[in-house]
Amino acid sequence: MPRREACSDGELRVVVIGSSGHSQFSLTNSMLGKEEFSKDVCNISASRKNLAELAGRRVAVVNGPNLYEKNMSKAKMKEELRRAKCLSAPGPHAFLMAFDLERISPNDIKTPKMVKKRFGENSLNHCMVLLAYEGSLEGTPLEDRVMRPDGHLRELLEQCGGRYHVFNKNWHDRSQDRVLVHKIERMVTNLGGHYFTSGSYQRAEDCVQKEEKRLRKKREGETQRAWTGLEQQYRGDELRWQIDNYNASVGQEIRAKAELDNRWLRTTLATGVGVGFVVGSIMGMAIGSVEGPAGFVVGGTVGGIVGGASGGAVQVAIEHIEDRVGPNPNNFNTVFINRFFRSPRSSLR
Repeated sequence: MPRREACSDGELRVVVIGSSGHSQFSLTNSMLGKEEFSKDVCNISASRKNLAELAGRRVAVVNGPNLYEKNMSKAKMKEELRRAKCLSAPGPHAFLMAFDLERISPNDIKTPKMVKKRFGENSLNHCMVLLAYEGSLEGTPLEDRVMRPDGHLRELLEQCGGRYHVFNKNWHDRSQDRVLVHKIERMVTNLGGHYFTSGSYQRAEDCVQKEEKRLRKKREGETQRAWTGLEQQYRGDELRWQIDNYNASVGQEIRAKAELDNRWLRTTLATGVGVGFVVGSIMGMAIGSVEGPAGFVVGGTVGGIVGGASGGAVQVAIEHIEDRVGPNPNNFNTVFINRFFRSPRSSLR
């Protein structure tokens, strides 16, 4: 479900994705032009966003945990996936999948399929493969390596429409910045100037905006006092400039807070667990009552635990299903999901 946005204007939003290892963090360092992540970082526990200027373009770079991170629970991985969506809402212009040019593994070949599963049906249309190298590529027959019929790299690129870019692990090397920006802009232009979105991205943006509104209301008194103070110091055009600058600064601060913490992030899984717990408890008590009062209590407790776990799993699965079927209210699958599995409306407000 693409949305139109002029690619030549405003901020480029990119989600950097890694399967394992340091590659995605090397790419982020390269794009930011600084060592945001040290060389020993191979994963992060929480999604984060950094802002930078790349070849004259404002860029928002979002990182999440590596997709094949073994030391992170599924629940935590899902939570950070939702956070990455909030940080890149209303949707990214590009998904940049980063790999080490010298270490393309069979497991890496599965990454595009994982991206499609976690971000949505059409996400691969916005994907580009980024290949990290060290030293110099001079004299290296890169095209020959890419086009080898038996190579993992070729299979990987074919899943992303053949779009790729190579970058130096040395973040001091800025020689390829403009080339990368041009490739991203060309990809977005070929998609009609659209950034990517989906059902879960639409929900993320909706909840971020609602959280922004709540935070602005909370700060109304502080804002009014700041305006009054500016009115006492400035006049005319200077006053208007100062107020606009203040409002923009506060707006950016509020947006950043809303992206990191909003009701969707706080309650999505809790709602699923809660609903599952209640339903499981009721069913467990009904079955346990056959054995008398003791069975009634034990059945309710066990049913609640099992139901809670199942409810959380269902709530997580709904997000992936929504991204596949889209928000069309007339779609049979969407109607089915809304009827039987949709969280109460209050959980999205």
